[in-house]
Amino acid sequence: MAKTPAQRIKKHGANAAVPQHHLPSVINPSTSRTPQKAQSNSNLILIAGVVASLFLFWYLHLLTLNQLTQLSGGAAMPDSLVGGFDPHYVEQLRTAMDEDARGQLNYIHKTAGTLFPLIFGFTWLLLIGTNVARKGLRWALWAVPLLFAAVRLWGNAAIDSMMSAQTLDAGQVALASGLTVAGWVLLVLSLVVGGAAVFLGRKPAATSAPTAGHAQP
Repeated sequence: MAKTPAQRIKKHGANAAVPQHHLPSVINPSTSRTPQKAQSNSNLILIAGVVASLFLFWYLHLLTLNQLTQLSGGAAMPDSLVGGFDPHYVEQLRTAMDEDARGQLNYIHKTAGTLFPLIFGFTWLLLIGTNVARKGLRWALWAVPLLFAAVRLWGNAAIDSMMSAQTLDAGQVALASGLTVAGWVLLVLSLVVGGAAVFLGRKPAATSAPTAGHAQP
């Protein structure tokens, strides 16, 4: 029977030959992360985010809010009014919509109305972050989609409060109308900012191409 290292030391003292055990180094080649792979992963997330944002916009504004007009006598929902609304319009809408119809509008705000600004905002933050290298400019551009998400969520709450109030208040209407208009403006500005970020991301690659062409062998 082979002796253990302790038994060999006890028998031979300092001259005992104790075999050395070396643990193999842990190498997982699958965890290697190149810049190209990271960029590819970001692009996949961006594509998924853009597709989800387009679907949610269609589902929210072109499908569900449009279907609610069947419960309001054909009157458009406050979210769809790009130019805002006044107390007279809201009073007519409140009269035309019963409690069940208002509950459906509130449910839409809690589901698709919440998911759309959050997913759109996250996608645009990633779009800007992967294309804009300058930290100051990146934060300035990030402010637009962040404001859009915050304003849209606040606008949903303001509209629900306005529609469910016992007595219509002009201040509530003005707040909900202003947030609705601001939300549409910020959505357009976010699209412009996203296009500018893509342009800035492609500009360095385009300018470096002629330099590479003149390189000496």
